[in-house]
Amino acid sequence: MSVAEFAAAQYTRAVGAGLDPHEYRRVTDGLTSLSGWGPAFTETGHAYLRRARKAATSVSAGGYLLMAARWFHVATLAPYAEAHRAAAEADHALGRALAALEPGARRVSGEGFTGWLRGPADALGTVVVVPGLDSAKEEFLDLSSALLARGLAVFAMDGPGQGVLASSTAFRPDYERIVGRVVDELGVARVGLVGLSLGGFFAARTAALEARVAAVATVSGPFRLDWGQLPPPVREIMAQRAGGERAARDFAREVDLGSLASRIAAPLLVVDGGRDVIPGVTNTEPLARLAPYGTYLSVPHGDHLLGNARSDWLAPLADHFVHALGGGEASR
Repeated sequence: MSVAEFAAAQYTRAVGAGLDPHEYRRVTDGLTSLSGWGPAFTETGHAYLRRARKAATSVSAGGYLLMAARWFHVATLAPYAEAHRAAAEADHALGRALAALEPGARRVSGEGFTGWLRGPADALGTVVVVPGLDSAKEEFLDLSSALLARGLAVFAMDGPGQGVLASSTAFRPDYERIVGRVVDELGVARVGLVGLSLGGFFAARTAALEARVAAVATVSGPFRLDWGQLPPPVREIMAQRAGGERAARDFAREVDLGSLASRIAAPLLVVDGGRDVIPGVTNTEPLARLAPYGTYLSVPHGDHLLGNARSDWLAPLADHFVHALGGGEASR
């Protein structure tokens, strides 16, 4: 794939993650090969760090730091030898941003996970945001903002093989064990759970096996994977995150919600994009149909992660958690 094709394929994802579309095009138009992707995006992140140092107010500095975190994360989406450093810089920039903008935000870490808990002490409920194959907590800041605006608390996390933990841990299918530790550490009786891309599988599986999940949603999640049909780039990323090709093949075989869907007792919202067609990936309409309290939201023009259609699903998804966890309309 040429750099132009890769940039076009990642465009709505990057914009959905919060990058300015004009700046994204300026950066990617200057690339001559994919090898320059990571360095170019990392340098743009550093430019935002420099702006943060010069900012006159903590609000401005925090905004620049949030943007730096986004650019550092998107630097990791193409093959990049320094991806682990970019992920660490994204993590650090997010922490500095929250210190400036939300002093009450709290870093919470445990075995196999780390992330940030944000929101009011009297929140309607707590929603855990689970990333996917090559995403991270820094990618879904707009989703967190939509949940926070409705009076919910949010724990945006990296789990095994994800984000800042990608270089030191590997994917595991039994993600319910990780979420169980998260709930224990947060000290709450129940949580909502939203998973994006492969995180949709993690969220749905966890909702079937962890009784403290009181509401769940998936966005562009897989119902089932077929390793033999997955595109080579997807197999390569999965092998990197799982600890080798054999481990990735074994992991892919575990991605099958057929026997678990009926065990999801919590209200479930499944969001798919009609233009999200990845070979080897079965979209999650069967999950919504088989789950006892499943609702299916299909956006015909939506692509993977529906970065081109946020107005069609972001508000309904946030409202889903308000109703499921808060029992009705939010007061805010």
